[in-house]
Amino acid sequence: MKTKIPALLLLFFLTASAFSQSNLNKYKYIIVPSKYDFFKDKDQYQLNSLTSFLFNKYGFEALVEGTNYPDDLLKNSCLALKSDLINDSGMFKTKLTIELKDCHDQVVFTSGIGESREKEYDIAYKAALRNAFESIEALSYKYEPSTESLNTESQEGVVTSEVANEIQRLKEEIQSLKKEKEVQVVEKSEPMIESIPEMPVKESPVKETKTLITPVKEIPSGMLYAQEIENGFQLVDSSPKVVYKIKKTGIVDVFLVENKNATLYKKGADWILEYYENDVLKQDVLNIKF
Repeated sequence: MKTKIPALLLLFFLTASAFSQSNLNKYKYIIVPSKYDFFKDKDQYQLNSLTSFLFNKYGFEALVEGTNYPDDLLKNSCLALKSDLINDSGMFKTKLTIELKDCHDQVVFTSGIGESREKEYDIAYKAALRNAFESIEALSYKYEPSTESLNTESQEGVVTSEVANEIQRLKEEIQSLKKEKEVQVVEKSEPMIESIPEMPVKESPVKETKTLITPVKEIPSGMLYAQEIENGFQLVDSSPKVVYKIKKTGIVDVFLVENKNATLYKKGADWILEYYENDVLKQDVLNIKF
């Protein structure tokens, strides 16, 4: 009976390793934070840089959190896993565990514990991290695009084509309207105006106006497409380029615009972008497709 237990344990670990490998192969990127929560400074002891280096070494494509992401990741955030380190160090031993989460913040992989008894923090943390990466190395990771992601890219290609056709149609309509306007201007003849002697004009006191809201104007920038992200949406144009990132609020159809002192809300069938410019409240109409 005792001889069967080690064999069963070996079979269990081999099965778990094979499952983890197939489970991770569908992810193309690893996002590494610029700072770990248990440190005060960014990239302290160069631990974040070492994390990126080791992920790249073992076949992954590591990206630093907050940098410019590739186009396919902007379109589908679920292509990436977010990495983190769990610090369970004690007084005499440094212990680190690598944790990977998907786009739904669910843990999909946890490495073995990397340990070090070195006294110097710089050396200890780096040694523990390298030991923890032995679990990553054992996966023999290789990216394998899933059918679902391929279908998503195909659908996005169709959407991009439709957007391009719509933009071309709008351009042709604008050119046609410009030509009609030019013809109307040529056909109109301005009447001769006789000079009229100037008459004294009594100046009337200027009334102070307190209107600070400018009329709502429609931005001729074309359609924006909403793509769901964490806590909100990103609005992209036909490039596709991210124009705005909006965050959900506690009110339906009301969003906060990231990195801009502005609010986006729905009024009737229109989406209104409201913001202050030189102490004047302005409102723009955005054409958004959710």
